[in-house]
Amino acid sequence: MIEQLLPPRVRAHEVFADVPVSSLHPREAALVQDAVESRRREFATGRHCARRALASLGVPPGPLLATPRGAPRWPAGVCGAITHCAGYRAAAVARAPGIRAVGIDAEPDRPLPEGVLEAVALPAEQFQVKEHTARHPGVVWGKLLFSAKESVYKAWFPATGRPLGFEEALIDLDPVSSTFRVRVLPTALRAAEPELRDLHGRWLVRHGIIVTAVVVDGPGRDTPHAPSPYDRTKHSAPTGRSADRPGGRPTDRATDRPTA
Repeated sequence: MIEQLLPPRVRAHEVFADVPVSSLHPREAALVQDAVESRRREFATGRHCARRALASLGVPPGPLLATPRGAPRWPAGVCGAITHCAGYRAAAVARAPGIRAVGIDAEPDRPLPEGVLEAVALPAEQFQVKEHTARHPGVVWGKLLFSAKESVYKAWFPATGRPLGFEEALIDLDPVSSTFRVRVLPTALRAAEPELRDLHGRWLVRHGIIVTAVVVDGPGRDTPHAPSPYDRTKHSAPTGRSADRPGGRPTDRATDRPTA
């Protein structure tokens, strides 16, 4: 699924079941040695997806460790992202500097817990979710918006080294083209970053899972999600119904954290 959302220069791998924890390199296993078993499995499978994606770029195998913030420490000259939700794991990688950053996210295709949409969405986005829900009820628009914001954050932080608040990016979801536009608000931008003001992404709903992706091109390239030969993904109705975090605003946002 995830490859349909990405340009050919980005390589991805996804699975719908976990691999054995024993597949981890010993140095990777040490990162989650105190985690619960379910966390160790998702961590191992995320690393498995990352290794497969890296291999398709010609990157030799090796341990994929973590930054101090818990994000994957990619090999030199590579950018990427890992995502996982119940029943799905994926990784996407690309060569830098041709591509500056990649963000992907997967979420179960079911409604957000009460109060989460109001915590993460701007008023204009909340209105948009309401309008899309009335006109296109086959999609859980609130969860899709949340996933899009997660993908944006996962691309933004590696590209800038700075966090991005939910309220610092306005997302416009297109129900026809299965794309979304991201307008980063001035409070998050610096003078030398006009190319980051407008970003673009794609989305897909299939097999009970919402997936979203954002690619930030490197210097001197056009916007990666402008119309192109790989602009082929169409709207897909959901077949079923980790933003599912009751109690308010989700906090585990940006990284494939090694801790449980």
